[in-house]
Amino acid sequence: MRGTIGEVGIELGLGLTRVDLGEVAYREALDLMAGWVEERRAAAAPDRLVLLSHPAVVTYGKHTPPTDLPRAEDGLETVAVDRGGHATYHGPGQLVGYLIIDLHRGGPADVVRWLEHGLIAALGDLGFPAVRRDTPKGESSLVGVWTPEHHKLVSIGMRIRGGVTSHGFALNVDPDLGVYDRFTACRLEGVTMTSLRRMAGERRQKLPGDQEIRDAIAARLGCQP
Repeated sequence: MRGTIGEVGIELGLGLTRVDLGEVAYREALDLMAGWVEERRAAAAPDRLVLLSHPAVVTYGKHTPPTDLPRAEDGLETVAVDRGGHATYHGPGQLVGYLIIDLHRGGPADVVRWLEHGLIAALGDLGFPAVRRDTPKGESSLVGVWTPEHHKLVSIGMRIRGGVTSHGFALNVDPDLGVYDRFTACRLEGVTMTSLRRMAGERRQKLPGDQEIRDAIAARLGCQP
């Protein structure tokens, strides 16, 4: 069932509160997320997983070189953000998840690794094998979720401030993968981005529906049934 921003939930460890939204403009989502973080910091709201999508946009962290971004003539909106990581695409055909968690109240010690493992388990439940990768010293971050062939399926970028997390992940379900030819994703030159649609075709299996994917992720991240 689709929830609302203000619904009552329970603490992480017993369950996140799940909030399902549709497509939200990225800049609007940033404003909403700032409010969610302040609510959590003030203990006025529970830990939340917000599931949604965005119109096409490339977001990037402060250390992203301009050469990694799409050219102005490509027509892709770009937005600077305060999360970790580099250039990341959000757009139609993706499922985006934002995690607003107070780590002072019993959250995981390594929230990024916890998220990687939760997403890998959810994808496994849906019939798609996936792995995480350790980043070799001195190389660009390999945080995210990958296929066993090391094609990238999920991008992860988070911020932790005052013990409260924000931002989260973007899962490629059925986006236009050609967009990744127009910028350098995650500082990974030459990386192959993939999607559940492509994996389903390769494996000759059915692509799960949006609700099924949301349910699998929510369950593995500990959301209240």
